[in-house]
Amino acid sequence: MSSAQKTFILEGNIGAGKSTFLSLIKEVLPVQVVYEPHTQWQHVGVHGENLLDKFYKDTKRWAYTFQSYAFITRLIEQHKYAQLNNFPFQLLERSVYSDRYCFAKNCFEMGTMTSLEWSLYTQWFEWLIGTYATKPDGFIYLQTDPSVCYERLLKRARSEEVGVTPEYLKLLHEKHEAWLIHKQGINESLQEVPVLVLDCNQEFETDPKVMENFKQQILNFVMTIVG
Repeated sequence: MSSAQKTFILEGNIGAGKSTFLSLIKEVLPVQVVYEPHTQWQHVGVHGENLLDKFYKDTKRWAYTFQSYAFITRLIEQHKYAQLNNFPFQLLERSVYSDRYCFAKNCFEMGTMTSLEWSLYTQWFEWLIGTYATKPDGFIYLQTDPSVCYERLLKRARSEEVGVTPEYLKLLHEKHEAWLIHKQGINESLQEVPVLVLDCNQEFETDPKVMENFKQQILNFVMTIVG
């Protein structure tokens, strides 16, 4: 891994279009992509239990367990791939920051994570990001209306997401906005990290002009940071 490696993070709500964008960015940048460790979440332990499915089916029971495991598996994946990276850029699909400021926080506010669990989570989160997490050079935020996310979610029909409601997506959207747009209540180290906001309400995947526009915005954003 080169010490000059730059790290960018692709963020967005469930159904925002992250998978499509990961392919798009690989077309315009020499980048190593680190995907969300879904497989690890779906096959945990010697019996290969699906923790993601358990989280959605009984969130109150599994919220703290899942959010803790999501955090550590993200760090492990980023570190593992960084050691093998021959590209100047590393791109993460979501991050420990969206875990903290969107998903885990939402669990606490919905009452599926207790006050004690939230206190434990936030305490070790602050220490671990200061010790082990790589500070990102930039965020790319796929800003998408919750209703659009819900339509896309229905189309892809993943089994674990059957219980995801429009209301849940709306809450997550508000958390993304508070964190990435308004920079509310976030760690001081993230305050000055630049954010590229892309309007992903349109069906960009089937519109070459929109796709080309997004490619150019991403390229300009990255090149401005690299200098």
